[in-house]
Amino acid sequence: MSAADSLAVQLFSELLVADQLARSRLQKALPKGMELSHFTVLNNLARQEERTPGQLAQAFNVTRGAMSNTLARLEGAGWIHVRPDWDDARRKMVAISPAGRREWEAALAAVAPVIAAVVDEIGAERVRQALPVLRALRVKLGPGG
Repeated sequence: MSAADSLAVQLFSELLVADQLARSRLQKALPKGMELSHFTVLNNLARQEERTPGQLAQAFNVTRGAMSNTLARLEGAGWIHVRPDWDDARRKMVAISPAGRREWEAALAAVAPVIAAVVDEIGAERVRQALPVLRALRVKLGPGG
């Protein structure tokens, strides 16, 4: 194994373990009944205009079926509104509901201290230095990268 291969393996090993640990820690901090997948979709909708289920599936790199399942759960909880697309009857549009916004804000308030504590422990400057590398990885691994 070359030095470059070894570095790549070490990088991806750290990323995968960090991802698993971060997901576990965030899931524990979320309000009862909210899954991490629910929070991430609500987080996206809270910062965007309406989106189609296909756009959301693409944004999260999941199948349309997986996104439809998550959206059905969110709609059942009353956290999103799903309506027909008035311009294209074959599509639907998804938006966060007022109740969903309240749940998202409560979840954000619950996870923010967890995230802040990690940043404090690592050090804000070190986190700032890591962000460009993590962004470059996300772009390179994402669609079109």
